[in-house]
Amino acid sequence: MNEKMNPEECEKKSLNFIEQFVQNDLKEGKNNGRIQTRFPPEPNGYLHIGHAKAICLDFGIAKTYGGQCNLRFDDTNPVKEDVEYVDSIKEDINWLGFQWNHLYYASDYFDKLYEFAIDLIKRGLAYVDDQSAEEIAQQKGTPTTSGTESPFRNRSVEENLDLFQRMQAGEFEEGSRVLRAKIDMANSNMHFRDPLMYRILKMSHHRTGNKWNVYPLYDFAHGQSDYFEGVTHSLCTLEFEVHRPLYDYFIDLLKGEDNYRPRQIEFNRLNITYMVMSKRKMLQLVKQGYVAGWDDPRMPTICGLRRRGYTPESIRNFIDCIGYTKFDGIIDIGLLEHSIREQLNKIDPRVSAVLKPVRLIVDNYPDGDVEWNETEINPEDKSIGTRSVPFTKELFVDKDDFMEEAPADYYRLSPGREVRLKNAYIVRCTGCEKDTDGQITCIHCDYLPETKFGQTNAKHKVKGTINYVSTSHCVTAEVRLYDRLLSVANAADEKDRDFIDMLNPNSLTVLKDVKIEPIVQDAKPLDSFQFMRVGYFNVDPDSTKDHLIFNRTVSLKDAFSNKLQGKK
Repeated sequence: MNEKMNPEECEKKSLNFIEQFVQNDLKEGKNNGRIQTRFPPEPNGYLHIGHAKAICLDFGIAKTYGGQCNLRFDDTNPVKEDVEYVDSIKEDINWLGFQWNHLYYASDYFDKLYEFAIDLIKRGLAYVDDQSAEEIAQQKGTPTTSGTESPFRNRSVEENLDLFQRMQAGEFEEGSRVLRAKIDMANSNMHFRDPLMYRILKMSHHRTGNKWNVYPLYDFAHGQSDYFEGVTHSLCTLEFEVHRPLYDYFIDLLKGEDNYRPRQIEFNRLNITYMVMSKRKMLQLVKQGYVAGWDDPRMPTICGLRRRGYTPESIRNFIDCIGYTKFDGIIDIGLLEHSIREQLNKIDPRVSAVLKPVRLIVDNYPDGDVEWNETEINPEDKSIGTRSVPFTKELFVDKDDFMEEAPADYYRLSPGREVRLKNAYIVRCTGCEKDTDGQITCIHCDYLPETKFGQTNAKHKVKGTINYVSTSHCVTAEVRLYDRLLSVANAADEKDRDFIDMLNPNSLTVLKDVKIEPIVQDAKPLDSFQFMRVGYFNVDPDSTKDHLIFNRTVSLKDAFSNKLQGKK
């Protein structure tokens, strides 16, 4: 099923099917009425918005039912893991508004997992295989044909124990041997065909150092870690549904007669149009320089969204809106953008910003005069108060708001036509100046004194209003116009194309000479503003006191989809 949801179709989706599982377990008295979840990221990269969906579920279920949610790092692969990622994951979870009850690591259980592996060998349920990864893969068979047993499958318990202990002692090279569960090479579930439990990795671990030369694989470590911690509901995305029987199999071997067992429940993962949601592809973008880093505002990472100006509330509201189902689909990015527009519209101060400045001279305005016009900071919240906007003889307006030869339905600046300067006066354009290349360098106009904003004058009503800033009272800033990273809505539909070829070449435009009204001069990193008639922008952390940089969070309206379709 490929469901696609638009902003207009958004309604809050309850977690009915997951909550029903939880409610039934509580009703039946399972786990002594305990509810315990966990969020188990692998510290091999930065969290993205797909992880945010899992975070909201794991922590939300625990909160709703009076339970607890723990953070557990699935740190079983020292090849890819780093303390940097551990720290960033903690920061992102806190920023989203959640706090774990306890912090655990899969490496906390390395001793127990090793002992469990030894126990399975002694019970004749695990063996050491000397074959290469390629040979093992070839013997797996297909979903419709049985696999082939390894020639090492029937080694004695004593030989397997000796080899596995020597693997841990570091006697063998990486890739030379693995420990496999001895289950059923003819099982219809491919995951039961003697899955790998341990491999040799001679690398220092960020927590255990050089203690271990063998490390458990996910399918062996995950369920047991849940069991050791007392997790009652292990919430995973749908790709783990076929792993669930193996999850239960190992836990049954571990727990014996114990009545407690964690329950795995799967939900749909998050896919969003125009976004790269693969960690492998995101790493490629970073390493090959297509983006400036994991926190590049075009990235779907939590830190990238934060730097772009998204708020925890907007992300949580988005997750609430899309809900959780048993079917994978794709969500329109417009819904995510709608969630941040809706919030920022209520809280962001309004300011005038001229992205492509050209000088406008009000010829009949007195030289040296400065008029400070009071206007609301945010008309959605009048309690915030007002700001003072300076009006002077020389102003900056946007080049796109002037056309020398304009059609009849053009309602901005053009010779002989009138337009209102936002919260100030109506002006009549009298002409323009050009350089030797024919580029507009200055626009001239006269103002109508009797048309000051707030006064009633029916004679001089106009259809157009444009922004301006005073040339002598403005801040010069750099503005980064971020757009969607991909130029195709669903990269998965483009199976014959390299995703690099789908990157939007116009995903970033940098403007170095933007003029903004003076209210922003003391803005701090991540402060957010609505640039009137343009969009929502926030202060980038790269900013300095003398050089402000603004990132576009989102435009006022969704023009991207129409632009791709050739619409105006």
